[in-house]
Amino acid sequence: MKIRWCGHSYFFIQTQKENTKEERRIVIDPFSEEIGLKPCQVEADILLITHQHFDHNNKKVVKGEYFLIDGPGEYEIREVYIKGIFSYHNQKKEPNTIYLIEAEGIKICHLGDLGQSELTPQQIEEIGDIDVLMVPVGGVYTISAKEALKTINQIEPKIVIPMHYKLPKLKVKLARVEEFLKVIGQENVEPQTKLSIKKEKLPAQTTTLLLKPTKFVQK
Repeated sequence: MKIRWCGHSYFFIQTQKENTKEERRIVIDPFSEEIGLKPCQVEADILLITHQHFDHNNKKVVKGEYFLIDGPGEYEIREVYIKGIFSYHNQKKEPNTIYLIEAEGIKICHLGDLGQSELTPQQIEEIGDIDVLMVPVGGVYTISAKEALKTINQIEPKIVIPMHYKLPKLKVKLARVEEFLKVIGQENVEPQTKLSIKKEKLPAQTTTLLLKPTKFVQK
């Protein structure tokens, strides 16, 4: 499985069907250029939208005959299992969908624009054991760095990928990722271009990884 981060909460995941070279492409939360960043141009088989804000629902940049999921529910598309869990985006009680993705025996959780200071016992039970957690850390519109740490401790994933934080040219006011790294005590994390993972090579203890925002155009 390969994971690329296109900036903000926008991820592109490539996974292969077991014992074949057949690829499934999963896209999460593509953003609009209005936020000051240029979004990746990609094709998808599955598109996940956590909530209907312009910095998360720009379907126009995603090509292909994809299966769209934009709310809670359970789905199985081409042997990829997906579950959407209801959560709150902010104090106004706007909805946000937490997504669980399972493929190649790896379980991914994308928290979207989670605004709850902590997860409920029911949400924790529904999320279950997670290998890769994509968590917002920039505060303002989502949880803060300290709240993100609390959420990570509730889930206890193998890998943590911070998202939704301040980037150069980003017009949305967010905190820098360094604030989160300071809170978790890992201030020297070298960003990677992409993450390639296999179930059998996942770390034994929770590890935080940074991804560089990529500008690749998928051919």
